Amino acid sequence: MKLLVLGGTGPTGRHLIDRALESGDTVTVLARRPEALDHLKGRVTVIAGDATSAHDVAKAMTGQDATISALGRGKSIRADSLFTRAAHAVIEAAAETGVSRLVWLSSFGVGDTFASANAVQKLMYSTFLRNIYADKKNAEDAIRACDLEWTLVYPSTLTNGPARGEYRVGDRVEMKPLAKISRADVAEFMHTAVRGGEWIRRGAVITD
Repeated sequence: MKLLVLGGTGPTGRHLIDRALESGDTVTVLARRPEALDHLKGRVTVIAGDATSAHDVAKAMTGQDATISALGRGKSIRADSLFTRAAHAVIEAAAETGVSRLVWLSSFGVGDTFASANAVQKLMYSTFLRNIYADKKNAEDAIRACDLEWTLVYPSTLTNGPARGEYRVGDRVEMKPLAKISRADVAEFMHTAVRGGEWIRRGAVITD
């Protein structure tokens, strides 16, 4: 499978790349800092560009079978419209290139998933993470309204632990008090989802 990865220099994106390469996929990464992937030289195609630019995304998306986005803001609590701008860029690029399959990493607590959060989670989502979550919702509203074969992935708190290969995933999942999930497990699910049809035009909540 030919995969375009957005956010490939981030912690979840790197797991995605590793997973895809292990599965024999051909991987292209659009990155603002191509040098961050020098260690993968010869194994992936790295294109310098910005995920919020439809022109750059279309250039990288041409000839792909699917796009996986693991874009994030790191430790920042300000979105700076990253997710909204990237979503519109991806939608425009997909219309231009005809690449309809999209798996998009979000966060549990965004949009309708907020209702299923526990009290501690709701407090965090509505205060510290309010700006980022609002931007993520705007991005997802645009994705849900388009005609792409999208999957939205909603992990609980992300950790840097190793993949366990055991997690709960569903349209709705009851949350533990300190719900968490490793980035490696999220990457495994996203890669599995992009290769199948079960989660097309659905939101997947994933947690331990």
